[in-house]
Amino acid sequence: MNRMLEGWFLLFILFWVVVLLVFFAIGGFFMFRKFLKRLPKEDGKSDMDWEEYYVSKTKHLWKREVNVLLDDLVSPVPELFRDVARQKIAGKIGELAVKEKAKEIDQDLLIRGYIIATPKRDHKFLRKKLTENNINMNPYEHLF
Repeated sequence: MNRMLEGWFLLFILFWVVVLLVFFAIGGFFMFRKFLKRLPKEDGKSDMDWEEYYVSKTKHLWKREVNVLLDDLVSPVPELFRDVARQKIAGKIGELAVKEKAKEIDQDLLIRGYIIATPKRDHKFLRKKLTENNINMNPYEHLF
């Protein structure tokens, strides 16, 4: 009864080995990225610590209509990553608000922070979403 794996069963096993390796690699990549974002920098705080700091520092500056606009702008992001994207963008907007000593977070500040926080590869989706919301992009062209 010492037969070698043959035929379709061998292909089936090899297929699942490849699928599992790919899934482990993808999961490991995202876990490693999260780990790197949690590592403290020279100032003793990580990127995620700064995001949380700026969000908590500017929480009282957010108005309902600006929150609704942010949710609408983040809506094209896949639901699995939407909360992470929203946190990163809100952190960048909060950072701008603190640096500019803003009294409230308005649409202009939101759009500038959103453009800065969005990776270059996603700018075409951002442009499309801004166009859908009838937002003039001319004042923000230098940020793209």
